[in-house]
Amino acid sequence: MKRIIFTLCLLILTAAGYHAVGQYEARPDTIPENVLLEKQWSVGALLHTNGWGIKFRKGHNVTALRQFMWEVEFSTYKSSKEVRSINPYYSDSRSYFYGKLNYVWFLRGGIGQQQILNRKPYWGGVQVSWLYYGGFSLGITKPVYLYIIHLKNGFSDYEVREEKYNPDIHFVDNIYGRGPFLAGFSSLGLHPGVYLKTGLDFEFGVKNRQINALEVGGILDYSPIPVAIMAFNPKQSFFLTLYLSVMFGKRYNR
Repeated sequence: MKRIIFTLCLLILTAAGYHAVGQYEARPDTIPENVLLEKQWSVGALLHTNGWGIKFRKGHNVTALRQFMWEVEFSTYKSSKEVRSINPYYSDSRSYFYGKLNYVWFLRGGIGQQQILNRKPYWGGVQVSWLYYGGFSLGITKPVYLYIIHLKNGFSDYEVREEKYNPDIHFVDNIYGRGPFLAGFSSLGLHPGVYLKTGLDFEFGVKNRQINALEVGGILDYSPIPVAIMAFNPKQSFFLTLYLSVMFGKRYNR
């Protein structure tokens, strides 16, 4: 939790730094002349209530106050019930998440619109837009592998083997620690579905050609093929997250 809060503060401070630099520019580029730049693209990083992600957007103006956009987004997802554990009987054991069956990621691709609610004043300021997106969501799962202890001739004589986590035979006393992250990529699971997103975009700065924005909102993913994340817990088909993201990009006409 502390790491998420720290990263969140870093994103906000970075965006604020860009804003401060922009204020020292000699003059705005196109805001005073009310020039409408029809096309735009942006990239961003996001933190949400169950992980983090990156995204890319591109689009154009439909009217002076409405934009049509498409986006591609990659996001991690972890259960709120994950608790880091360690085997107390072995001093060199590795930490792991007890009961975690699968790593989960989401790859999203969709279209949407952004409706400008408040345009920037001539000196720059903040532009507020309401956004809504929807499209295809692909949940990707990778099974968790752990190092498991196998006793030979007593407590001190043992060997450690890499095995796929099985909650029926792997317990706190015989789990040595997390296995290699690359193990299990040959057994990926695919969970196609859909997603919906809505939120508010706060764009600041004095350069109309540059996009520096903070975005807050919520995302709902749905997969008809349920996803198993934690052992002894129901599989999930719905995934609701709240997010904060920082976006950087540019506007242009050609």
